[in-house]
Amino acid sequence: MTIFVPAARVSRIKISPTTAASARVRELKAAGRDIVDMAIGEPDFDTPDHVKTAAHEAIDRGETKYTAVNGTVALRKAIIADYKRRLGLDYADNEICVGGGAKQILFLALMASVEEGAEVIVPAPYWVSYPDMVIANDGKPVIVRCSENQGFKLTAEALEAAITPKTRWLILNAPSNPTGAAYSRADLKAIGDVLLRHPDVLVLSDDIYDQIWYRDEPATTLAAAVPELKDRVLLANGVSKTYAMTGWRIGYAAGPAPLVAAINKLQSQMSSCPSSISQAAAAHALTSDQSFVRDSVKLYKERRDYACARLNAIPGLSCLVPDGAFYLYPGCAGVIGKTTPGGKVIESDLDFVLYLLDDVGVAAVQGAAYGLSPYFRLSIATSMEAIKAACDRIEKACRALR
Repeated sequence: MTIFVPAARVSRIKISPTTAASARVRELKAAGRDIVDMAIGEPDFDTPDHVKTAAHEAIDRGETKYTAVNGTVALRKAIIADYKRRLGLDYADNEICVGGGAKQILFLALMASVEEGAEVIVPAPYWVSYPDMVIANDGKPVIVRCSENQGFKLTAEALEAAITPKTRWLILNAPSNPTGAAYSRADLKAIGDVLLRHPDVLVLSDDIYDQIWYRDEPATTLAAAVPELKDRVLLANGVSKTYAMTGWRIGYAAGPAPLVAAINKLQSQMSSCPSSISQAAAAHALTSDQSFVRDSVKLYKERRDYACARLNAIPGLSCLVPDGAFYLYPGCAGVIGKTTPGGKVIESDLDFVLYLLDDVGVAAVQGAAYGLSPYFRLSIATSMEAIKAACDRIEKACRALR
């Protein structure tokens, strides 16, 4: 019997910690455990009915065939119009690519551009997949820790110190997963000043949460804040988070035409094209009434305000108020070193989230998965009832520590 040995690129990466956490929650629930799931980063709302209707209508029109590799004309036009409407950015048709989720676009962008040994700057806390995507494509992730004192944001000084002759990309994610931190226009201009001195560094701007936004000032992005950098920035986005369309698997990006062409070439050999039905639904979502977005953000903000106030009142925990997205990233330094009722010493944020799961039935993700400890991530993309229950249980667990 032949024993399968995976390729080196598979062996050197790990399963996504958030995927693993979600799988564990499903197992525990199937076994009858009462679990409040605060781990999954997925809107709890259903896809808007008018978007689902658009998909049905596309099926009835027979739009069930392959599309162009870079998506339908209707979707590309919708993406171009959306960038113009919201951010004042102009893109040509050959500067747009469409894929099976923003995650695929990010991976293909790195695959299209990263050679062995190329460095990619990844500010921490980071979305769990960034470093492994870089490693899978033979690159070297350069992790830059961004402390809570800095609002979990990359500073111009830290960026300058991290850039070397091997730097190929900077990955910026704002609002951030896991912290919800976002950059002001002034922040972005300071980062832009550094990048203008290093013309070989590209920027992968992951803006997937940019419409889940709580500040009074409008959201912006590097390509809009520093127009001189537009030709070096790939703006990645999608419909998953904004329109509660995670399972539809449509992501897209706007950026330099040569990079977009390379991404399209790879996709032509990988998946041919995204789902035609999902594309029709996404085009409708981007061009139709946007009240769903406004209404869902209002609810997310109410949940954020409640959960932050509760967590900041719990002994041993502290939580910065996020600017956007639907995550909280509470610090748990105050519980490290304490002992659980079962006699186990909490030595790390992983120990703490396992204690929450095992003793009080709250599922969270450890900060170590995001590159900065001691913290843990909670998703507020769930009902207020669940958030209240989770806060009650977390408070009970913290007060039980000695």
